[in-house]
Amino acid sequence: MTNLTDLGIAAIRDGFKAGDFTARDVASAFNDAVAGAKSLNAFIVETPEIALAAADQADKDRASGSLKPLSGVPIGMKDLFATKDVQTTAASHILEGFVPQYESTVSGKLWNAGAGMLGKLNLDQFAMGSSNETSFFGNVISPWRRNNGDTAALAPGGSSGGTSSAIAARLVPGATGTDTGGSIRQPAAFTGISGIKPTYGRCSRWGIVAFASSLDQAGPMARDVRDCAILLENMAGFDPKDSTSLDLPVPNWEAALSADLKGKRVGIPKEYRVDGMPAEIDALWEQGIAWLKDAGAEIVNVSLPHTQYALPAYYIIAPAEASSNLARYDGVRYGLRDLPDGANLQDMYAATRAAGFGDEVKRRILIGTYVLSAGFYDAYYTQAQKVRTLIARDFDQAWEKCDLLLTPTAPSAAFGLGEKSDDPLAMYLNDVFTVPTSLAGLPAMSVPGGLDALGLPLGLQIIGKALDEQTVLNAGLAIEERAGFTARADKWW
Repeated sequence: MTNLTDLGIAAIRDGFKAGDFTARDVASAFNDAVAGAKSLNAFIVETPEIALAAADQADKDRASGSLKPLSGVPIGMKDLFATKDVQTTAASHILEGFVPQYESTVSGKLWNAGAGMLGKLNLDQFAMGSSNETSFFGNVISPWRRNNGDTAALAPGGSSGGTSSAIAARLVPGATGTDTGGSIRQPAAFTGISGIKPTYGRCSRWGIVAFASSLDQAGPMARDVRDCAILLENMAGFDPKDSTSLDLPVPNWEAALSADLKGKRVGIPKEYRVDGMPAEIDALWEQGIAWLKDAGAEIVNVSLPHTQYALPAYYIIAPAEASSNLARYDGVRYGLRDLPDGANLQDMYAATRAAGFGDEVKRRILIGTYVLSAGFYDAYYTQAQKVRTLIARDFDQAWEKCDLLLTPTAPSAAFGLGEKSDDPLAMYLNDVFTVPTSLAGLPAMSVPGGLDALGLPLGLQIIGKALDEQTVLNAGLAIEERAGFTARADKWW
């Protein structure tokens, strides 16, 4: 029998339906893989018994002829999604031990579709980070290593680093991620997998621990484009509990997948050719352009003139919303409570938040509180929102000339753990290609395109019009078929 952990979501779904193996076989194989890879620190909580229970139900459903869309498929769940009766921490100390009595809408949809849960995946604390080094539960380690004999541990990207590491290491066939400024796409690029951030509002935010409410969006990460389409179909949909949820039907993205891009125009934004970008990334970008031309697309040059202001605007807006969202963690209702002897209520607030939040979270709360404060609100927050409008307008004008955009996903391959943790600005620059799309609320996807000279994955980003995930997925499929990316990390863990 084929090693079951080498199978992706579509292959598991179809093989299980055909009777090639049982769902329990699949769940057991992935449970063993998870148990044998603790050195990667990809999971905060492992739930093998939940995966087996879902598998047993799937086997019964197959016997009775009542299969669901994801019957027999076990997945990972980023520990930002509330899961009923299973600890949900957002990788923070302040929520350590918190066990929700409710289920997030996205995770609930996946369980209702027949998926099983292998565990809760590690992330940057409250999704704040680009390297998965800010988790209270320790760094996630990428399964990849440089090919020059350097054995330094590499970052899996962030904040969805546990998700990307687990997929790349074949611990899960697919998993959920969230993307605020690139936290699905950048880790996907770092680990040689695929991931899509859908249009803002496609997936409900209800039950997801909030970072920046106007930016946060759930999305799938998996080994290839088809698997992302399958997961996204089962994650998306209107939710009356989320005021930003889009009341629109969910397309059948998988059935409509096509690598034929005849009649499509692909824009190449000149502002994404940044100074100091490695020649290998520029060469991959040119190769991606050639691949899309081969798929039938027409290539056009476009301009997004306000791109240079995207990072500054993002790092005002996102911390401002984080400052407001994280005010709820005060030690009163749930989570950590630090109550020094003789302390009053204010002392408890201060002690709890000082002990419960990590340095990066505190940094962003302080920045956000500052830009929202009297005297600075108009100078910073209001101006950043105006810039956000201009960035969205740039995309609208670009769509007059093209149907989608192609850019690199990240300005470098994966870096070593600790290499940038002492320089927040250098860390923030990892999001330079992904943040503009988030500010505009557009769908965007990263697919692996090749390896750099050190044998590390590099990704290409496809950006689409609002609600046009299909074209994004189709372009991703076109690149995937032409890139023929089959490289995987050598097993060392």
